[in-house]
Amino acid sequence: MNTTQLESITSAAMTLPEQERAKLARDLVASLDHPADIGVAEAWDAEICRRINDIESGKAELLDADVAIARARARIRS
Repeated sequence: MNTTQLESITSAAMTLPEQERAKLARDLVASLDHPADIGVAEAWDAEICRRINDIESGKAELLDADVAIARARARIRS
């Protein structure tokens, strides 16, 4: 797509009512949020499942946010 075509599309989009422009903007941003590699999404899905299983089985140590932040700050300082 060249600059002229992009400007034409942008100009047409700007004539849409506010709600339709908002929907278009959400759709465009959402299209950028998808992982570029399906393998990455699958790897994250597996990692999320592993972490959920660790929590449910009691294997994971859950911390209050204040404790986690304090530990992180201590690591940064050392």
